[in-house]
Amino acid sequence: MKGPIPFVDASEGDVLAIAGSLRRDSFNRWLLNAAAGCAPDGMRLQIYDQLAALPMFDEDRESAALAAGPVRDLRDQVASASALLIATAEYNQSMPGVLKNAIDWLSRPAPDEVLVGKPVALIGASAGRWGTRLAQAALRQVLFATESLVLTGPALYLANAAAAFDADGKLVDPAAQASLRRVLLGLRKLIEDRARSEAPGR
Repeated sequence: MKGPIPFVDASEGDVLAIAGSLRRDSFNRWLLNAAAGCAPDGMRLQIYDQLAALPMFDEDRESAALAAGPVRDLRDQVASASALLIATAEYNQSMPGVLKNAIDWLSRPAPDEVLVGKPVALIGASAGRWGTRLAQAALRQVLFATESLVLTGPALYLANAAAAFDADGKLVDPAAQASLRRVLLGLRKLIEDRARSEAPGR
């Protein structure tokens, strides 16, 4: 499998992609690899690969965590990205705890608000029949609280994911490929609309 794409200085079309589970060969990590390979013109994806390094959210450790280390690194990457693409697994009808933990760290206001107004697209893959619908719904609720700009559609709830990927983790299902491209195009439009709304004179 191709390794994570190194993070580089963000341009208007740079998107930070986060897989909401820790398993190296998770369906959602494969889904982000597929997204990196079919991103539309003007968009580059960098895959964040340090979710496991984040400590559990603890206000007693907040000052030190925001000053240096993996929490600061993630916040800096989110701040400099034009948007986020989150591929979430579904555990017990909700998002994984490690993903919620990351968002809790990102939601802290000091030194800067990094999620307020940030364009975000959600996707997900599951071996089951529901394709992370409940996890994505829970994640939308959390991102509403952080005042992020969440793409309302199109959506991708990839069910029975084992049949959508080959043995090397490549997305081979044509319908899933088409849905993924539509989500990325929708995210690009969300980025462009936000940039226009913030342009001088608007």
